[in-house]
Amino acid sequence: MLIRWEIMIARSPNFKNGQTEVIPAVLAKTESELIASIEKVRPFVKRVHIDVMDNKFVPNLTVGLEGLSKLPNGVEYEFHWMVENPQDWIRKLDGKHLHLVHVETIGSNWGEIRKIVKEKGGALGIVINPETPVESLAPYAKDCVQALVMGVHPGFSGQEYITEVEKKISYLKKAFPKLDIEIDGGVDADTAVSAAKAGANKLAAASAIFKAKDVEQAIKKLGESGERGSSHDEG
Repeated sequence: MLIRWEIMIARSPNFKNGQTEVIPAVLAKTESELIASIEKVRPFVKRVHIDVMDNKFVPNLTVGLEGLSKLPNGVEYEFHWMVENPQDWIRKLDGKHLHLVHVETIGSNWGEIRKIVKEKGGALGIVINPETPVESLAPYAKDCVQALVMGVHPGFSGQEYITEVEKKISYLKKAFPKLDIEIDGGVDADTAVSAAKAGANKLAAASAIFKAKDVEQAIKKLGESGERGSSHDEG
């Protein structure tokens, strides 16, 4: 059975109980586009998710390290490293950020990745693609604060949600109860309910937020959907 997962952290101040956190996910080609997107959502969330792609691990290219040095204050950041050799990128980025690394890119470099993130004062999350066996996470879970399950194949926003990944979310919730679990890709008001019901407490969304006429209401709606799912899950 094929399943994938990814992780991220953030909270919208719109939600009172904090059980479900909504994290706007930004895929930008330029620094100006990146900053403009962050400014749109910054008043409504605690954390922003930034996709970084090298056109090698995934067939798309985003803003590079040179565009990440002057990010707006007042919000926390998590970086989704859809790149080959993530340690080389993390080493060049200062700040106490959450670094989300794909299990498919680790190879023999986990020790180096851990060391660099610790030196930066940041935290580690592990990400898994839909076709990757969820068991591949096990060797890394103890070093992470979050697991991110991909709801689509990484590289482009606006893809259709792969429902089967929710089996991975359920597995992770039971196997690693201390981990935050984030779903990324294809998240909207409907899929947020089922993902949260499966056990995801973090919702990373791009199109559902940035294509909405009112981003604040879009974030609120996603949070409410997640709360419905998590409440159902808790019985």
